[in-house]
Amino acid sequence: MSGPTGRRRTAGRRRGVRVRLRGAAVAIALVIPAAAALRSAPANSLAVSALSAPVTAPASAENAWEWRLPRGFPVPRVPADNPMSAARVELGRRLFYDVRLSGNGTQACATCHRQAQAFTDGRPRAIGSTGAVHRRGAMSLANVAYAVSLTWADAKIRRLEDQARVPLLGTDPVEMGMGGREGEMVARLAAVPLYPPLFSAAFPTEAKPIRTDNVTRAIAAFERTLISGGAPYDRLVYEDDATALDDAARRGMRLFFSDRLACSRCHTGPTFSAPIDYEGTERLDERPRPLFHNTGLYDLDGRGAYPPEDTGLERVTGRRRDMGRFKAPTLRNIALTGPYMHDGSIATLEEVVAHYARGGRAGGTSRMKSPLVAGFAITDSETRDLVAFLRSLTDEAFVADPRFSDPWKE
Repeated sequence: MSGPTGRRRTAGRRRGVRVRLRGAAVAIALVIPAAAALRSAPANSLAVSALSAPVTAPASAENAWEWRLPRGFPVPRVPADNPMSAARVELGRRLFYDVRLSGNGTQACATCHRQAQAFTDGRPRAIGSTGAVHRRGAMSLANVAYAVSLTWADAKIRRLEDQARVPLLGTDPVEMGMGGREGEMVARLAAVPLYPPLFSAAFPTEAKPIRTDNVTRAIAAFERTLISGGAPYDRLVYEDDATALDDAARRGMRLFFSDRLACSRCHTGPTFSAPIDYEGTERLDERPRPLFHNTGLYDLDGRGAYPPEDTGLERVTGRRRDMGRFKAPTLRNIALTGPYMHDGSIATLEEVVAHYARGGRAGGTSRMKSPLVAGFAITDSETRDLVAFLRSLTDEAFVADPRFSDPWKE
């Protein structure tokens, strides 16, 4: 892979950004390997290029889109049947904020994914357009372009185009409420003077582009642009800004990456979630696969049972060993996305730390709990430091970026 100077890096050499916390008893070195090492990397590796300048992936005839990525972020994978273009992204942004996509005209995608809250909604569990309460909270859409799987607990949904159909057309529970009403939705959009030319520009080879599949394609294209990598942490790591983190956050950073707490075993890479997919992983011997974890949040029967209304991955697979397994969410902008866990049952970051320190809220006896959730000793002052570091993952520019805001208000 060529660096910002245009010189090609030698395959297999590991280069990256080294961060030393000056004056600390322990120096932390964060090295993100170059993408040229992909062929020798394991399947779950998060090998990405740590560049000294933002990545620019130029547009081509097949892909009329120029990625402008934060330092350390690889180029997202884009499916061949939904190439990126400025027209498609702009259409998707309109649709994302349009309440016409709900049956009763009361909700848009943005109702449950609000920019100011890193595209979550601040509720323990999402509420659909008819008032139906979801089993789970709305996940943040920050950096969703890199996600290997796209829901809390379903390995089969791996494309944003497919995921968009779930809230739009799903009935268990009803979210947008357009299931069985696609014709009505298409008619609504066609009646808005702005939409016919936008759809034609986004899908120029189609005679009748206003259709359900193109609605989900456009929304997916917009969601792929929701990339967050401008937090104080990034300024320290990629810009060598010694003032980016205060002393408490620096101490918390050491704790986060320490073997004692091992937070980075599940929350790692540029998204602080794992694993990720991007251009280049096709050269791996084995592509990244979805991972799910039981964190010991519940143990209702002494055998690891979760509440019957949501047993996690087990609900999909029917396998007892998948009881309570959920995806590790991104920690990017985590200070904005509470309450926490899949069901919003933990209110604060301090309580989240206490949960993991205990080895799971249900205690250390659950048979189903991941061995990674072993518990650890942590003092009150260390908890404050760790939370300070988590707050340093907040990207204020991302949650105020006009490119991602409601175009209907412009």
